[in-house]
Amino acid sequence: MTHAPAVTVFDAAAILIVLAAVFGYANHRLLRLPPSVGLTAMGALGSLGVIGIDHLLPQDTIGLTVVAFIDGIDFHATLMDGLLSFLLFAGALHVDWSDMKRGRWPILILSTGGVLVSTGLIGGGFHLVALALGLPLPIVWCLVFGALISPTDPVAVIGVLKTAKVGPTLSATVAGESLFNDGVGVVVFTIILAIASGAERFSPGHTALLFLTQAVGGLTLGLVVGWLALQAMRSIDDYNLEVTLSLALVMGGYALARWLHVSGPVAMAAAGLLVGNHGVKTAMSATTRDYLLKFWSLIDEILNAVLFLLIGLVVVTVPFDRRTIVAGIAAIPLALAARAVSVLLPLVLLSPFASLGRLAPVTLIWGGLRGGISVALALGLPDGPARSAALTATYIIVLFSVIIQGGSIGWLLERLSHARRRAT
Repeated sequence: MTHAPAVTVFDAAAILIVLAAVFGYANHRLLRLPPSVGLTAMGALGSLGVIGIDHLLPQDTIGLTVVAFIDGIDFHATLMDGLLSFLLFAGALHVDWSDMKRGRWPILILSTGGVLVSTGLIGGGFHLVALALGLPLPIVWCLVFGALISPTDPVAVIGVLKTAKVGPTLSATVAGESLFNDGVGVVVFTIILAIASGAERFSPGHTALLFLTQAVGGLTLGLVVGWLALQAMRSIDDYNLEVTLSLALVMGGYALARWLHVSGPVAMAAAGLLVGNHGVKTAMSATTRDYLLKFWSLIDEILNAVLFLLIGLVVVTVPFDRRTIVAGIAAIPLALAARAVSVLLPLVLLSPFASLGRLAPVTLIWGGLRGGISVALALGLPDGPARSAALTATYIIVLFSVIIQGGSIGWLLERLSHARRRAT
């Protein structure tokens, strides 16, 4: 009797790249949806098809094989300890600092206070939903869910902004907010999870210190390692070596952030902004600049494709049941309402000092997509009732966010812009 060979890391990577290429080609030729939307939808439909075959043909082992393959990938570790560093650096690399600087106050407030407000609103609302459905979820675990679902995903947001027609300042503000609220959100999630699991005792002073250490430490580390990489690049003129230095900056900097217990996502966002703005202008030749930007654009596209495909495929591992599905569906308007409050309140307060235009509220609310980071954080929760409910709700919100919001934001902004032009 022969046994099927074990799937190696290379085999898993090969399968994902092949699927991403095939689905991406099909989307480009047939569906013409934004890549993130098309790949997520096709991955989810493929997974649902496997589940359907499993129910129709219970003697067939295809479902078990696919579930075992997806489980073996470890989405949480793959994204949080691998893909995220590359994706955040590549995303920040292409954000124009001069445009982003004009929206610096909305970015700062939305990525800090906005995340905290959203965490509290979603956590409290989800606790009420859980009570109504008879789910035994303590308020602190509902706040954990609020923290992991509150930050918008920079990978999804920046991908959608490539096709949505908005002004450069608003585009840079949305991208900058998503880059930094992601890092802040991970920090908030880590702190609340430690309190919920008993690893930390709640103390306002201690919690604030942890937050500052993670966020400010990550920002400082990103600027330091970015500056060191730029000094090395400035002293040579060899595009192969300089691209390698940027790769070392990302991998080494993210690993160092984990070792120092500071925020790796914040560090990579800061390093990417520094290299993509100051670095390309002062530290490299035109040839190096061209190679470096194209290299990271290609890395961004490939890893984006794999990430959104994985988001779709992960559906086979999510523990659905009737009550958690209802809770997840109820959490969609809850998350949108919390996002609206956390966006509109700062915009109103800042309106006398900074204006992002009439399209800003819609762009920030409907374009504030949840994505792979929320799924990865939910998959990393410890086993228990809270994990099942949070994971199901997270997956439902992410699918709605990427497919419905991501698929319609470009159309919505175009219609609003057209209506505004007609009105004037």
